[in-house]
Amino acid sequence: MTGYVYMTASQRGGTIYIGVTNDLARRMPEHKTGQGSSFTSRYGVQRLVWYEEYFDIKDAIQRETSLKRWPRQWKIELIENTNPEWFELFRGIGW
Repeated sequence: MTGYVYMTASQRGGTIYIGVTNDLARRMPEHKTGQGSSFTSRYGVQRLVWYEEYFDIKDAIQRETSLKRWPRQWKIELIENTNPEWFELFRGIGW
């Protein structure tokens, strides 16, 4: 089963959330409507700024666990290597 590791942010340089899912197209609208997690809802961490796709959800879960242990600066650098302006990467209906 495919898995995705992703980071959402409140704004450029703002609060970062790291998550894992098997369906990114389903998960992002959940975050945007406040159903994704209490953390993302409370801190407005709804902008998809980075993600990776894995062919096995187990690999995605391992990557998520690893990233959560990284220092904040490393996470910022990972985002900015592919998305220096922290643009919203999710293009769903009405987003």
